[in-house]
Amino acid sequence: MKTYRIGVVGLGQRIAHVLAAMQEVGWSLDLAAYCDPAPVGAPILAQAGLAMGRPFETPQDLLAAGPYDLVMIGSPNHLHFEHLNIALDAGFPIFAEKPIVRTPAETFALAARLASGKGPPLFIGLVMRSMSIVRETIGRIDSGELGALVSIDATEHLPPEHGGYLARNWRRRQEFGGSYLLDKVCHDFDIFGRLARSRPAKVASFGGREIFTARRAGEYVYSDGQPAYALRDAGWSGANDAFHSDMDVTDHQNALVQYENGVRLSFHANSHVALPERRWYVACTDGTLIADLVRNRLMVRRAMDRGKPERIDYGGRTEDSHNGADQAMARDLLATLETGAPFPVTPFESMEAGLTVMAIDEAMMLGEMLDCGPMWARYDAARGG
Repeated sequence: MKTYRIGVVGLGQRIAHVLAAMQEVGWSLDLAAYCDPAPVGAPILAQAGLAMGRPFETPQDLLAAGPYDLVMIGSPNHLHFEHLNIALDAGFPIFAEKPIVRTPAETFALAARLASGKGPPLFIGLVMRSMSIVRETIGRIDSGELGALVSIDATEHLPPEHGGYLARNWRRRQEFGGSYLLDKVCHDFDIFGRLARSRPAKVASFGGREIFTARRAGEYVYSDGQPAYALRDAGWSGANDAFHSDMDVTDHQNALVQYENGVRLSFHANSHVALPERRWYVACTDGTLIADLVRNRLMVRRAMDRGKPERIDYGGRTEDSHNGADQAMARDLLATLETGAPFPVTPFESMEAGLTVMAIDEAMMLGEMLDCGPMWARYDAARGG
């Protein structure tokens, strides 16, 4: 097997986990170089037995030391646009963590750049696209066996420790991560758009901060005696305390979406629950599907069927609820590079998922239902050059 020479721009925790998964599924890796003044992903690489390679002060210096078979961008979201453009200029294949960019302006500019199709291949880490349960969900809806898609009810509810991590990690600040929904659930809105095969026409949203606030600060301890909200390293630019940080993103949010083809979606996110859930209830004219992403189980039944529903348990549950998705994405990426197999998601699909969430956040800030038509017109104009 070919050994892939890799350069990493932004050696954070997430990209380190992806690299570890790549090695786990059989990649032959030469992590030749990295650029990161504070590589918080180093312990994860060390645990996986991966050497970090040569350090560089700037992405430009790293890229000048190429060639690379793959450049991986794992920097905080506010740096993605800058780092993507530098990497696109260099011409090496790119893998970038989601969200692809952080703002509408960055999205339109990147869409215009990618519209020519002349740059190097670009792969986006919307890891849920590689999950077996997600592929099955898409396949069932696409097949038409459940009839036409009518509506979706979806949730993403995090356990306290995960929410506390986000309240201390750099994602707590809009200037770094964008919004809570953009960083955490652009995955889901990518899938919803794929299932609907349509773009949002109108969106509305309500949300705020009621959990990780100073008035709720205290000495919290789990029932087993473990101190709460501090079990995970907060990473780059981390805050010490989840309740006294400078967090300015929501810790819970609801959204309503009406797609252009009439499909309706309701979505509920909360970063502090005792019963974690990531569930998609997909209602079609002739049947219903429930995808439980935490327990990695699928349940399907046709509307006229009075028998027991079909149940599929995919197993392989993990604490982060990725349930083997990192490894599956690593296999998908290797297959794309080795054989030209299509990667599960395109950069344009990633941008459309991002814009959907940005519109939802704008509707929340305005306190009104938002017409998405002008946004899509600007996006299409950018894609049209």
